[in-house]
Amino acid sequence: MPTAYLTLSEVESVAREAHRLQTDKAGRPYVEHLAAVAEGVRIRGGSEEQIAAAWLHDALEDGALSRQWLDDAALPREVKEMVLAVTKRDDEDLYAYTGRILATPGALMIKESDLAHNADPGRLAVLEPATRTRLAEKYAQVRGLLGLGTGGRPGERWEQANPEAG
Repeated sequence: MPTAYLTLSEVESVAREAHRLQTDKAGRPYVEHLAAVAEGVRIRGGSEEQIAAAWLHDALEDGALSRQWLDDAALPREVKEMVLAVTKRDDEDLYAYTGRILATPGALMIKESDLAHNADPGRLAVLEPATRTRLAEKYAQVRGLLGLGTGGRPGERWEQANPEAG
């Protein structure tokens, strides 16, 4: 008997509830970021699975949902894989993180949308200058490793920095 998966609307509701008490660095409701990332994936032509993963992209990293919840959730395997791919792990090397994103089908679009919203000048403008600079540099480095906005193909810079992985 086929598994009945959560609908996109149900995934959105789960994400909104899981993050409802969280705020971003500027004190805004965190669900605004999730909605922006999901919308960014949608307008980039993402699939329903990618949009679902966008709603859940920070759930494990932020502790809003557990790994056990994800493992047990009625979600397609590819949604779970994309969520795990974009979840930064404690003390994880940036090259391992970006390599995992590039190796997971569909995950790059989610991270691209996440970075686009995180680096939005309006969002960064309300932060302290030192925080704004640190984050802008971090986002630019990740974009570069993922081959986003560099004119190269996705992953080219990561491969150049990690020749032994290729």
